[in-house]
Amino acid sequence: MARSHFITLEGGEGAGKTTQAQLLADALVARGVTVLRTREPGGAPGAELLRELLLGGAADWSARAEMLLHFAARAEHVVKTIKPALEAGSWVVCDRFYDSTMAYQGYGQGEDRAAIVTLIALLGIVPDVTLVLDVSDSVAVARQIARGADADRYERLDAFFHARVRQGFRDIAATEPQRCVLIAADGTIAAVHGAIMQALRARLAMPG
Repeated sequence: MARSHFITLEGGEGAGKTTQAQLLADALVARGVTVLRTREPGGAPGAELLRELLLGGAADWSARAEMLLHFAARAEHVVKTIKPALEAGSWVVCDRFYDSTMAYQGYGQGEDRAAIVTLIALLGIVPDVTLVLDVSDSVAVARQIARGADADRYERLDAFFHARVRQGFRDIAATEPQRCVLIAADGTIAAVHGAIMQALRARLAMPG
């Protein structure tokens, strides 16, 4: 049996991560792969409780508290969901992982990036491939408007914050090319999915 793989999708608001994670999971299932699709913050019962606290806007968290809460949720996610799935032979497709904390809290909110690196190491897991979906500001805004859902507390932050987040993701992809692939995500859903599948075929032993 081919070994399992851990694939993460990253990017700012409106990049299309959730849509592309579902399309990727569907494509893998069609190739006979057992897939767990999950998300952050969340992905385990305790982590989902923390998701509500982080995204709901009921509390005005400091950047340090947000960083630690995201890693608390992530620790639960890794132990309760991600590692068991990988050990059982499933591929895991995750909508956001630790790069989001580096981009949002490290770059966006100015939190200590060295501390984030230390917390990442404590997780004891690194994605096999991280797909960084890079979307222009105008397309991101248009997609969020078209989506029409209530904005979460991160989506409501200003354009300067989101510009720092985008640069953070681009820097992460440039710094770790052995793990990360920067995907131009302004195009159609089908075009972005095609670019993702091409990138994965180049990086992994894809079935089918």
